Amino acid sequence: MQGTPAGGTSPGPSPMDRQTLLVFSLILAAALGQMNFTGDQVLRVLAKDEKQLSLLRDLEGLKPQKVDFWRGPARPSLPVDMRVPFSELKYIKAYLESHGLAYSIMIKDIQVLLDEEREAMAKSRRLERSTSSFSYSSYHTLEEIYSWIDNFVTEHSDIVSKIQIGNSFENRSILVLKFSTGGSRHPAIWIDTGIHSREWITHATGIWTANKIVSDYGKDRVLTDILKAMDIFIELVTNPDGFAFTHSMVRAPGKDGRRGSRHLCRTWGFDSLGGFILLPGNGSNSNPCSETYHGPSPQSEPEVAAIVNFITAHGNFKALISIHSYSQMLMYPYGRSLEPVSNQRELYDLAKDAVEALYKVHGIEYFFGSISTTLYVASGITVDWAYDSGIKYAFSFELRDTGRYGFLLPATQIIPTAQETWMALRTIMEHTLNHPY
Repeated sequence: MQGTPAGGTSPGPSPMDRQTLLVFSLILAAALGQMNFTGDQVLRVLAKDEKQLSLLRDLEGLKPQKVDFWRGPARPSLPVDMRVPFSELKYIKAYLESHGLAYSIMIKDIQVLLDEEREAMAKSRRLERSTSSFSYSSYHTLEEIYSWIDNFVTEHSDIVSKIQIGNSFENRSILVLKFSTGGSRHPAIWIDTGIHSREWITHATGIWTANKIVSDYGKDRVLTDILKAMDIFIELVTNPDGFAFTHSMVRAPGKDGRRGSRHLCRTWGFDSLGGFILLPGNGSNSNPCSETYHGPSPQSEPEVAAIVNFITAHGNFKALISIHSYSQMLMYPYGRSLEPVSNQRELYDLAKDAVEALYKVHGIEYFFGSISTTLYVASGITVDWAYDSGIKYAFSFELRDTGRYGFLLPATQIIPTAQETWMALRTIMEHTLNHPY
């Protein structure tokens, strides 16, 4: 485990015509099921200083877009991962070499991993049909997850209910699972997964966690005590439109997956660390093709508005935990500035305890600290909004791995990832229970 001390730091046609043609070609290819990423590579670049970071940021502004940042330029101590289409490899590698930017190849051919993933999902689907069971060790489509939610709630109606908190941009239901032993206005814990649609490991971890709660209630003393006094809300698919789109695209391109003329660029990527960015400001971007795009206005996205309205109306949330991937980090506010929050030491100690509990499961190490000192200063982060709204225990996870597979984490790692994440979640929830406010 590695941490950040409180307040410290840690480790022919016009260009526009070409861009429009590229985007519409990609959308058409997706609709026809022809999207292919053969030869696309993920490169890892380590910038030595701010000047080199600036050179990497320049790549983000290229039109048409030539790279897809998986881990964007943050600080010299952190690696930058980017997917480069086969057609752009020669240009991008020459650019890096000409500026003295050292790089390595993390994934040699993305299509190979996608083919393996597709084959594993098909095999799992056949097995589930033949056994009428749900596999917690496989990735699932939106339809499969929503069907599982209905069955899950029916089977465990004594402790679980389903709440629709809104509709997505494309009018899909936004669903939340509520775990409660009864009563109203209990203090509550919020957990969301899948804000970034291609981070499939987060959805899978959330599903496993939901099942873990009902399985261990009455057996695990800590969990039982938590649920007797508090409610737990889990939003498994925070971005249903993007998640559905990543399955049609086999998830390699962008983060958000938003469609329509209003969101052409965002088909291929939307915002950075904190999910749908809530507020424009430092570290966010007005370019809809940018990974730090802040949206046209605060809480402009219906998915964000649904969360904000629900949490605000409830009025008694004591912890908020937003789960992302990848990088193996556990972070807390602030992201928008280096200013420490009032309970910085408590959050630091709690994060340390959580990653230690996580480490004991499978020996996976996590960095931890405030967002601004662990990654970079960026406005509009979900946990910043939560903290400023009075939710004292606000955390953001970045799950496995550190880049070997990146967003294409094999399904064989779902259960181990969920198991270790659960111990960290349990630690945070227990602390929240034992420190009422």
